[in-house]
Amino acid sequence: MIIDWHTHVLPLTESSRPIWKGRCQMTIDNVLAAQERTGIDVSVISNPLHYLRRATLDVALADIRESNRYLAEIQAKDPDRIVAFASTLPGGGDAFLQELERAVTSDRLRGVFINSSHQGVYPDDAEATAFFELVSRLDIPVFMHPPPVGFGEERMARFRLASSIGRPFDTCLSLARLIVFGVLARFPTLKLVVSHLGGGICEVLGRLDYNFELQDEGFYVREADSEQMLIDHPPSHYLKKVYFDTVSYHLPALRCAFDTMGADRMLFGTDAPPLTPLKQRGLALIDDLELGASDKMKILSGNALRLLGPSGG
Repeated sequence: MIIDWHTHVLPLTESSRPIWKGRCQMTIDNVLAAQERTGIDVSVISNPLHYLRRATLDVALADIRESNRYLAEIQAKDPDRIVAFASTLPGGGDAFLQELERAVTSDRLRGVFINSSHQGVYPDDAEATAFFELVSRLDIPVFMHPPPVGFGEERMARFRLASSIGRPFDTCLSLARLIVFGVLARFPTLKLVVSHLGGGICEVLGRLDYNFELQDEGFYVREADSEQMLIDHPPSHYLKKVYFDTVSYHLPALRCAFDTMGADRMLFGTDAPPLTPLKQRGLALIDDLELGASDKMKILSGNALRLLGPSGG
């Protein structure tokens, strides 16, 4: 069985916009067609919320309600092939939490999608504490994914640098903040899945760990650098409690993440649409890891089924 954890579908009002063309349109028809072409059994669909980049909270809440209901309808029509996630803004306030709980308990959405930041706000901020309390109580997976662009946008305006470099940067920063600000320590049962191999955090994990080890004797350029991290163990201890999807375009990067996290903490994903042409390549990368049958099964479906629970496919 193959489950694609990282698949996007937009409400019809958004997916029909001219910026999305042909097979790159984030529609359920394109998702199901790609499943047929590539032999994928189940797609976990989520709305990446890119069109809410500058929206007010009122507009964002209305659009998220529309999206949640639409994805729930898709799941209800084809439950054997589709698992749908709600969307929310973790620090948006009570109305967003109420909509998330409704979408999970009434519409039976199986998890929740969040961006690694939204309008410069990160999910480790105090305003998001109630979100983590809710998802822990609901016992649902949280899928964290980058926004259209995070910090440093002014230097990434050309050649799609915001997409290729900026967005993974934002994910890496957000995940590091969730660790060093103690969010993962305070919510040990959190089922957090991070897209795109964690934004490359495995490549800088040693730097995070030695910063933890040298807190009392490091050289501090700024006063803020002398603050103690809000954790009792090195960052690598907490990182290995989260999950990564395998969306990558470079085998050595995927091997680095696999060697760091292990087979029990990785889930197959393709980020398609809009990257449908790369869907088969995503499957080929898993083959190229040359894993044993048990580890390969965990990545392709086993870990996803464990996170989603009995109704997850």
